[in-house]
Amino acid sequence: MELTQFVIPLFVALEVVLILALYRYVLRDWIIQKWEEKMMEEGWLVLRLEPVIDEIEDRMHDKLQNFQDSFFGSVGAMTKRAQNLDPMKNVRKAAKDNDWTSLLVEYAANKAGLGAVLGGKMPNISQEQPPKDTTPSPIKGIKGLK
Repeated sequence: MELTQFVIPLFVALEVVLILALYRYVLRDWIIQKWEEKMMEEGWLVLRLEPVIDEIEDRMHDKLQNFQDSFFGSVGAMTKRAQNLDPMKNVRKAAKDNDWTSLLVEYAANKAGLGAVLGGKMPNISQEQPPKDTTPSPIKGIKGLK
């Protein structure tokens, strides 16, 4: 048998043991020390994550702006509808114009539930809604959950 058959594997094994020992006793402590120094620096994580934070802030601002626009738009439309449905609207108008006969007629009609007939308003009639599409979802449920 040749000497090289024993020397080369022994040399490789010795190199692996040397690298592991260096990592275990020298490099690991040095890496821990460097990370602890970085942790002690003020704001280093914020500096690294600033682009991500800015992107999240921009997206949230856009989404909140869209929500605010849709919310206030729907509140305005609902307020306008509610003002049109107010049964006392014509009574207030008649009182403001000092038209006592119209005031009494409107008040009596509101008490009798005829405000929609006299005021030219549409009575509350439930409208049929179109049937919803009930096609099954192409996404299947999670196995084991029903």
